[in-house]
Amino acid sequence: MPTLIAVAHGTRSPAGQAQIRDLAARVAARRPGLDVRLCYADVQEPRVAEVAPLLPDAVVVPLLLSAGYHVRVDIADAVAGLPTPVTRPLGPDDVLRDSLLRHLPPADAVVLAAAGSSDLAWRADVEALAAGLGGHAGYVSGPGPRVPDVVAGLRARGARRIAIAAYLLADGLFYRTLTQAGADHVTPPLCADPTVTDLVLERYDSVLTTAAARL
Repeated sequence: MPTLIAVAHGTRSPAGQAQIRDLAARVAARRPGLDVRLCYADVQEPRVAEVAPLLPDAVVVPLLLSAGYHVRVDIADAVAGLPTPVTRPLGPDDVLRDSLLRHLPPADAVVLAAAGSSDLAWRADVEALAAGLGGHAGYVSGPGPRVPDVVAGLRARGARRIAIAAYLLADGLFYRTLTQAGADHVTPPLCADPTVTDLVLERYDSVLTTAAARL
């Protein structure tokens, strides 16, 4: 069974760090005998560029919500020249949408809060997810619209109870800003949901299934 290299973004938040470590531990516990190595694309150590060359026969699973810069550049550079397959990131996926729906309370309006990016494909994914939730997209960083502005606009149009669906994997600076965005409720970080544990293993298994089909 190949090692699973789980690549998280990285955060300075102790709570966020613990949540990601817990996710990796749950993945390992769900699949006895599977060696799970946690590393990071940014902020924390060890970086994926240090770990991947030591385990060339592993499978890399990005614990990320889009195929953005960290997947296309950091992770791609780390495995360049290696036989190491890289799975799709965790998002977008219906599993994440369903998790958000389960944690949303009754509300007059929903704001899907994402990290933000100028990548048009990423933004299109976020807009599609927001539509699937029956809500509006807002961003914590990048070109906008920013989450507090979206919330304020909904208030001005008469929404009395507004819920933020946090499209963020773990606690950190971005997640904490959502508590100050003027909404009445913020969903918890996605990594706490047990279905996300299963999603990590689904990504890992997808590579093994593809490899077996080629034999």
